[in-house]
Amino acid sequence: MDLQALISNVRAHPGITRKRTIAEVLNFFPRTQGTNIIAAYGEDAAVIDYGESVLLLAADGIMETLVKANPFFAGYYSILVNINDISAMGGIPLAIVDVISMKEEKVCGQVMRGMESAVRKFGVPVVGGHTHPDCDYNAVDVAILGTAKKDEVLYSHTAEAGDDIVFAMDLDGFYPEKLKFAWDTTSKKESDIVRRQMLIMNEIGKRHLAHAAKDMSNPGSLGTLGMLLETSGMGGSVDLDKVPSPKRVDYLQWLKSYQGCGFVLTCPPKCSKKVMGMFESVAVTAAVVGKVTKENKLRLKQGSEEGVLFDFSKDIITGCDRSRVPVSERCGRCE
Repeated sequence: MDLQALISNVRAHPGITRKRTIAEVLNFFPRTQGTNIIAAYGEDAAVIDYGESVLLLAADGIMETLVKANPFFAGYYSILVNINDISAMGGIPLAIVDVISMKEEKVCGQVMRGMESAVRKFGVPVVGGHTHPDCDYNAVDVAILGTAKKDEVLYSHTAEAGDDIVFAMDLDGFYPEKLKFAWDTTSKKESDIVRRQMLIMNEIGKRHLAHAAKDMSNPGSLGTLGMLLETSGMGGSVDLDKVPSPKRVDYLQWLKSYQGCGFVLTCPPKCSKKVMGMFESVAVTAAVVGKVTKENKLRLKQGSEEGVLFDFSKDIITGCDRSRVPVSERCGRCE
């Protein structure tokens, strides 16, 4: 596929286009700043002041199509996606609450078994929630609480021009049945390795090796990078030939895939090699794929071709640009 066709395909990916409604939510809620809120919209989790530490609070609802296609993995991913939100910010997951809304007992059982499997795998407990036993639909929604040291949090809005863009991805995985864009890297692995992968971003945060980070979620690797740059008010350039990818997987499908263990980081160039080595220690492949720029565009290069994936002067992914992200002066990495 030529680059312009690839760009058009990625831009039309539902994992990206469905994020635009976030801008409507931002416009709806009053812009109030709680006394304990350090950072909020645009981050993978809200950051709440808690003495020398912070609390990280996030929530995710699982898409109805996933619940219909594979209820077990809907339950499993409801836990995993929340854990990844905390991990991406350099945090340690503490506990989970859930909301189970079910019409069919069989579907409910499969969802619960998936959640049980993930809880055993990652060791993050479900401590409460709410059950709707008499709904006309099947759904699962999960919220998570995590923690980190205040000066060790990895934010999405703090990328700096000149940073290396690092893609970190576990290439040892598979696509579960009926889940074309969900790259599973954890369900068949032992708990020890996935828990070490879960905490590697915490180590990177402790060592102050990255300026910004985000987990590779439904928008895929390029879409996730786009969200980070949009929130940071920055642009970037990516050489697609440098993006890690597994053999025998369609490349376009790969770029649009949710990653079971995958992160976008922007790092000072002097730190990139150390960051890549830390990921290698937990069997995750990492590579410098580009640079953060002051230009308000995300440019792609493939061979001799070049093109613009997002022009943030007119394109909206989430609408979480720097002017709309409430950030406290207590955030040690903010301007």
